[in-house]
Amino acid sequence: MSTGNSNAGSGEQTTFVKVAAAITATGGLLFGYDTGVISGALLFIREDLGPLSDLVQGLIVSVLLVGAVVGAISGGALADRFGRRWTALLAAIIFAVGALIVALTPTVEILIFGRFVLGLGVGLASLVVPLYIAEIAPPDTRGALVSLNQLMITIGILVSYLVGVAFTPIEGWRWMFAVAIIPAAVLGVGMFYLPETPRWLYENGFAERARNVLRRTLGGNEAEVEREIEEIEEIRRVEEEQEQVGYAELLQPFLRPALIIGIGLAIFQQITGINTVIYYAPTTLEAAGFSPGGAIVATSLGVGVVNVGFTILAVWLIDKLGRRPLLLIGVAGMVVSLFMLGLVFRLGADSPSLGVLATGCLALYIASFAISLGPVFWLMISEIYPLNIRGKAMSMASLANWGSNFIVSLTFLLLISAFGQTGTFWLYAAIGVITWLFVYFLVPETKGRTLEEIEADFRGTPVAPSDVG
Repeated sequence: MSTGNSNAGSGEQTTFVKVAAAITATGGLLFGYDTGVISGALLFIREDLGPLSDLVQGLIVSVLLVGAVVGAISGGALADRFGRRWTALLAAIIFAVGALIVALTPTVEILIFGRFVLGLGVGLASLVVPLYIAEIAPPDTRGALVSLNQLMITIGILVSYLVGVAFTPIEGWRWMFAVAIIPAAVLGVGMFYLPETPRWLYENGFAERARNVLRRTLGGNEAEVEREIEEIEEIRRVEEEQEQVGYAELLQPFLRPALIIGIGLAIFQQITGINTVIYYAPTTLEAAGFSPGGAIVATSLGVGVVNVGFTILAVWLIDKLGRRPLLLIGVAGMVVSLFMLGLVFRLGADSPSLGVLATGCLALYIASFAISLGPVFWLMISEIYPLNIRGKAMSMASLANWGSNFIVSLTFLLLISAFGQTGTFWLYAAIGVITWLFVYFLVPETKGRTLEEIEADFRGTPVAPSDVG
């Protein structure tokens, strides 16, 4: 097999790959927007379609997560059967339809259905966006480009806050949801013109089309095109020698470590408490001594802006520092900030100074998450699974992620009632310690390695290493 220097390894990046990643990552923006927009819209939904019970309000918020689980379950099979490109295009259509249903809804029941439809789009996007980018990006920039998805999620959340503020004077909750049609159209039109990933094309018998796409991603370097094809073909030969039985193949001995890593990171990303901060930060800060208005402003600054800023930092660092170091540093920061936040409430969070300290703890927590579990989880599940079952395996990890999200979001206020703020945040800190140990002992480094090299490591079969630094 050829082992010459790759065009990717030279650090060059074609405009095509950048544009393809940016268009696809619009799905991440929609993910974040439709997750965050409900926080600003719910007050006016309650007034317009109310009166609404606490149960109905909770259902309006959480039914999106149910749809996301369904989308994640179905997304893997769709991506493997019909391709990454068409699955992303389907997600764009679902986002647009869901936004239209919610914006025009005459009743609460239809609103809930529309939120479920939006959840389907979120679930599909959470799986197919990092998958598409990972399979089209060169090894040396794959981390940054896949992490662009997480950056767009955080930007989507921040944009949803700002749109909520913009339409608050006219109580325009319907417009808040309708705005999502714009990025959905960008994603749909963009994916219509983008090609399928070369790895999916080759796996499904379109070898020449795969070469044509690789020529675009590798800047026309024919030697490296053939090298990539040889690696894909070698892994394909290994896969064909083994019995393939759909989802049951995920339980093969060589795949179990990757399955444990993907599902473990999926669960730990949520049960360390991230969405209690996203969904309940104003409640937490109000309990720490802020007025309701002050809590909302502090949330926008301490959650929205910090989240975006440190995700940008992660995108810059992830292909330089590596996945494991970011995970270990970030999770340690999450543990410290959660312990300190619990201590704030232990001391008595009823003074302005302690309220400011609580905001600082939340900001540190968000910053630590944004450089670690936020982007690295989605990146690693797009890297560590074999090509022929990558969609299905990512689907399982996404299912674990959304299921954990739902459970944590549902139980947070119950935990507060049972253990108080101090006990709850210290519980999350203890889970963070377990997460750090999980990363230290089980999670491998994948920086600068081709997808075929990563797969060969799990299989225990040799593949000549790339010359990517």
